[in-house]
Amino acid sequence: MENKLLTGVAYHGNRILRHVEEDMLDIVNHNMNLVVHMFSHNDWDRHLGVMKDIVDISKKAGLEVWIDNWGLAGAPGDKSFYLEYHPDAHQVFNDGSVSPVRVCLNHPGFVQFTKDWLDAVKGFGGETIFWDEPSFASQKTESGEALFACCCENCKRLFRERYGHEMPTVMTDEIKAFRSWSLLRYFEQVTEYAASLGMKNITCVMPHTIEECTELLQLPHLDNFGTDPYWGPRRHPERDVYDFVYSGTKNILDLTAKYGKESHLWVQAYDFPAGSEDDLILATDAAYDAGARTIIDWSFRGGESNSYKADRCDMLWRVMGEAMGRIRARHFDAIRAEKLKKYQ
Repeated sequence: MENKLLTGVAYHGNRILRHVEEDMLDIVNHNMNLVVHMFSHNDWDRHLGVMKDIVDISKKAGLEVWIDNWGLAGAPGDKSFYLEYHPDAHQVFNDGSVSPVRVCLNHPGFVQFTKDWLDAVKGFGGETIFWDEPSFASQKTESGEALFACCCENCKRLFRERYGHEMPTVMTDEIKAFRSWSLLRYFEQVTEYAASLGMKNITCVMPHTIEECTELLQLPHLDNFGTDPYWGPRRHPERDVYDFVYSGTKNILDLTAKYGKESHLWVQAYDFPAGSEDDLILATDAAYDAGARTIIDWSFRGGESNSYKADRCDMLWRVMGEAMGRIRARHFDAIRAEKLKKYQ
């Protein structure tokens, strides 16, 4: 169908197939045609066969399926099991302290580990890889000093080889460039491998990391680049929902247009205080009005399976379906109106 509109939701927290089947149909009945499934290291070890069933059930329901590298290198998602096997692979902050759950993408074995993970995805029928929010660890000391990563021994060596001097202990333009190069180096290899398996590559970056991740748009095998302008209904009630999401969406669409890439937009659908649910309609309208045609909610039933769930998951889930239904109606009304012009 021309001018395809994708509306979807992230799904995680369940591996019981009878519930999966019911939930996929529920997603369809809430005006969505896309689902993003997590595939963590724990899933790889414990649920590999079940993942094939989940993908098959989703496709049978009519849903396009993306597979999320959930926690493979640490946040976002589960804590990385890779560090149990490679304790030298932690990201290290500039003060020498260690990020306990984040993997350095420059670790020599991590590319091959990721390729093995991609083989597993291919094996259970995954066709689209969703690289979820690539970033470097950050934290603050007790005194409020902002720390940055990665300053592990391997990164220091690579930095020295590229710039001819030791890595500084404070943030510099060279360190910013090195971090962008590190992301590019890793994703060039893993997206090329995914493409060799016949899979599509999609990534979402957080709004405050767009500048650092922009070079990823140069990658020939990166097909789609998106962002998630979560306005924070509980933490930032002063923000204008429509304006915040509209501007975030327009920014990413303008950027991807320069590189000839597809784009997508995530809408916050979790951590909603009771009474604020209708803001999700404004956010979804804003994303569509700004030009997004792949719009995804995080996450199923308002994050019901997580501690950050909405206060009223039933209410938010109803609103999520209504919001997607609104933009679907608008989308096809516009197509119909354009087609009618030749008959008038």
